Amino acid sequence: MEIWSDIGAIFSAFASQDSYEIRNALNTDAAWIVGTLAAALGGLCVMWIYSKVPLLDRHLERTVMVWSYLAIAFIIFWGVVDRFVFSNQQPWSTTIPPLLFMVMAWFGAAYNVRLRTHLSFAEFRTIMPRGGQLACLILDAALWFIFAVIVLVTTSRVTALSASNFQIVLGTDDLMQWWFLLTAPLAFVLMVARVFENLRDDLANWRSGAPLIKQAVIGGDV
Repeated sequence: MEIWSDIGAIFSAFASQDSYEIRNALNTDAAWIVGTLAAALGGLCVMWIYSKVPLLDRHLERTVMVWSYLAIAFIIFWGVVDRFVFSNQQPWSTTIPPLLFMVMAWFGAAYNVRLRTHLSFAEFRTIMPRGGQLACLILDAALWFIFAVIVLVTTSRVTALSASNFQIVLGTDDLMQWWFLLTAPLAFVLMVARVFENLRDDLANWRSGAPLIKQAVIGGDV
């Protein structure tokens, strides 16, 4: 019964919006149960939104990636100009770009799960029987989901810890670190949605007799 009380404590902590209470509630084993449910329900919700708004399906992660990259490039470019032309340097010019890079990487990971440009061993799988191909694709979905849940729970704990300690980005006065860290669990909810989309397509291809394994192209389209 203790696990149920811990689950209730997590929901109560989030309802209170108190970062200290959230941090303590997430430090229990119940966080893994809540995290699994949040990943699954969140992924299904995002997948439904993608089906209703194809523009988001095609461009959400890529938009975040591009704007993060442009922001990094602009900060670094202006930092060089500011230092060598004006003999000045903004204290946050070396701390914000790494955080933006992490945001870009997290959303990029979600998008590339959809493109299947991570390790997929397509050359090996194409010579497998059709049943083996489907089994590998289902295994991919299960492993990606487990990975997403692990990252979602652990990064949520780190985010709550940062918020409860009022950690600011070095070199700034009031820019909180948890604003950037929060994008990690959000990005991995998007990853779960991409995993579900892939699994849906794989099962549809299995039923229709269409090829299950396709060559992934880095930078390709969904």
